[in-house]
Amino acid sequence: MKLKEIVEKMSLEVIGTATDLDREVTGGYASDLLSDVLANAREGDLWITLQIHSNVVAVASMKGLSGIVLINNREPEEDTVKKAESENVPILVSKMPAFELVGKLYALGIKGSQDNA
Repeated sequence: MKLKEIVEKMSLEVIGTATDLDREVTGGYASDLLSDVLANAREGDLWITLQIHSNVVAVASMKGLSGIVLINNREPEEDTVKKAESENVPILVSKMPAFELVGKLYALGIKGSQDNA
């Protein structure tokens, strides 16, 4: 499923300038520990987190993730937005808590990384 379809179906807010929303989302990963995401997320995953600092962009870029979704209506720090724009990493915001968001993504067909093995 394309990232732009998920943005529309989940009513996600796109932060910053328009980034590549035509990316294919091949799975999902939910974690707030950067080391966990580095160790376990897979290229193409959509990352669900509450972290708003710029290091999330570095991790997403390094892992080739399709984008970052911030939960609970959290807004990224200003330097995070700038870094995301320069790295072309989409940052999206959801009003939902993680549990609800992940459940709805799963219902759309976005499975966890281990499900895609």
